[in-house]
Amino acid sequence: MSNIQHNNEVLVKVEGLSKKFCKDLKTSLWYGVKDLLSGIRGSQEERQLRPKEFWAVKDINFELRRGECLGLIGHNGAGKSTLLKILNGLINPDAGSVTIRGRVGALIELGAGFNPILTGRENIYNNGAVLGFSRKEIDSKLEAIIAFAELDEFIDMPVQHYSSGMKVRLGFAVAAQMEPDVLIIDEVLAVGDIAFRAKCLNRIGELMQTTAVIFVSHTMPQVARIANRVLLVGNGKTLIYTDDVSEGIQGYYSELMRENEGSIKAGNDKINLHKFEVNGVEPKNKYIEVNFSKSLTMSAILNVSDTVTSYFISYGFIDIDTKIVANMFSSISDISFNSKGQVEVTTIIPSLLLGAGNYSISIAINEITMSGNRGEIYYYNSNIGGLLVKDVITSVAPVQFIGDWEERVIQ
Repeated sequence: MSNIQHNNEVLVKVEGLSKKFCKDLKTSLWYGVKDLLSGIRGSQEERQLRPKEFWAVKDINFELRRGECLGLIGHNGAGKSTLLKILNGLINPDAGSVTIRGRVGALIELGAGFNPILTGRENIYNNGAVLGFSRKEIDSKLEAIIAFAELDEFIDMPVQHYSSGMKVRLGFAVAAQMEPDVLIIDEVLAVGDIAFRAKCLNRIGELMQTTAVIFVSHTMPQVARIANRVLLVGNGKTLIYTDDVSEGIQGYYSELMRENEGSIKAGNDKINLHKFEVNGVEPKNKYIEVNFSKSLTMSAILNVSDTVTSYFISYGFIDIDTKIVANMFSSISDISFNSKGQVEVTTIIPSLLLGAGNYSISIAINEITMSGNRGEIYYYNSNIGGLLVKDVITSVAPVQFIGDWEERVIQ
């Protein structure tokens, strides 16, 4: 088979996929009994909602070829998890079809598929067998899996004693080193240190020579780095399906702005922005001049309520076409904040790699849930200041800044 034929092979085909759920457990059980008694009719009536039901996924269509990576994006409750569970065979759709060719490796939930009382080594064999690999095939990959996971000293320890980061390393190593035909990854790379995340993204890039990848993440720079097409979902429906990754990412941020506009207008007394400075100057109704590749210091003074536990901060840099061309996330650097009262958070970008022109700066402050993920949006503002970048003429693709963060209580 030639390389062109190989890369054109469709491994995942989703047609008219829909799934409905019921908001009430008792009613849901009653509907289930009725459906069992009547059988699967496959009629138009089956596609209609009954009282207390809603569409978690509605009429989703896409296909994915070997050598492609689909960035599946959308905000919490958009329908991503339901779609992934259908793709992985955990639940059945109410309408539509899914066709998947070859072996499927899925890293959908932290620690999913691990037997906690077995060792890491034993779980490698279990997971490999689930993926459809023989013991001989797993034997040939065993050392590479252990080395990639960086768990040499702990591989014979029961998984129940692993940290969340260790579980992610092991789960990803098995899924990636066994080289399935289709690899599904859901947000698990949000856990673990930044060096290992970079290693995982590099490995995904290597796998795309032979594998079709479905990559779910709330971290748009990661999506921009590895995806070559994007499916943006909202309220269970397709909002954008495109080969233009930048268009899909911009759609994601536009949805973020739209969804949070009402709550921002209503006000959120948990965290408020008191003052913002760029290089020691407040950018009120003006653009602060900065030079390409020079350091940039941003200072946000926040009023933080005692009801707040801990939170992430992220910045976005938006060009004149209202496209977010760069981001900076404290969560990417494994940094969160928990001080109360009036708090100053200083952020330093060592080298500002933005093309010449005007940019507005957005800020988002998110709650950290018990599982370590982003929760409630405490504060969001799409324009807290402006930059005028000089001394360079170039266009810049979406980038992610890594820098220093410092938290200081003022009063």
